Amino acid sequence: MATFLNDSPVFGPVRSRRLGVSLGVNLMPSTGKICTFDCIYCENGFNSQRRTRDGYASLEDVTSGLRASLELMAADDDLPDVITFAGNGEPTASPIFPKAIDAAIALRDEFAPAAKIAVLSNGTFADRPAVRDALLKVDDNILKLDAHADALARALDRPNVPYSVKHQVQTYAAFDGHVIVQTIFLEGTFEGHDVSNTSYDQVSEWLEDIKRIAPQYATIYTIARDTPAPDLRKASRETMDAIADRVRAAGIRCQVSY
Repeated sequence: MATFLNDSPVFGPVRSRRLGVSLGVNLMPSTGKICTFDCIYCENGFNSQRRTRDGYASLEDVTSGLRASLELMAADDDLPDVITFAGNGEPTASPIFPKAIDAAIALRDEFAPAAKIAVLSNGTFADRPAVRDALLKVDDNILKLDAHADALARALDRPNVPYSVKHQVQTYAAFDGHVIVQTIFLEGTFEGHDVSNTSYDQVSEWLEDIKRIAPQYATIYTIARDTPAPDLRKASRETMDAIADRVRAAGIRCQVSY
């Protein structure tokens, strides 16, 4: 199925289902994908399909690109709701990530003080001190947790670095509430194996992890764009609503995107 890449170093603004009017920051090259996950549902395609010899965006390019975009948006009196670090892969993998966060905060304060700074991360480097310090500075620290069972998480996310759900839960809990947990719920198969994560028991196990993390809130979503794996299906609205009800019953705020 068709997938796409984002421009680098700044893309958008786009209207995000979860974040509002979002100006994207892509620390990856525009020509390919650099990620510690190889998710079967990734809208940017599989890593093998998106290999590139180009490197990460430079701090100078990120800063100048973000300044230019914010100047244009300010001139049109159409400032973003959020400046979002996302793009073609894992933003915290970039060596300039901490400095890029500092630069984005300074430019936000100059041009769009009402805007938030958000990071969409798979969390694989959230335990690194420099990355953790940077994530503590942003308004919305959005970290991924797609399943409780290691086998299912690996089937969905296909990490290419050491990964265990238990370690991720411990890392996220250490943010002391300054974290938003992001989870995709989907159904279907991949390479002949069931990768659905919407059953009652699967959600129960995942919810226990959410309770341990005690996040600011949980944001759950399902497939909205093309995926590289053709046999995946959206979770139904009824399924998503039922999961959200269980999260809220546990005393945790929940945002749902269909």
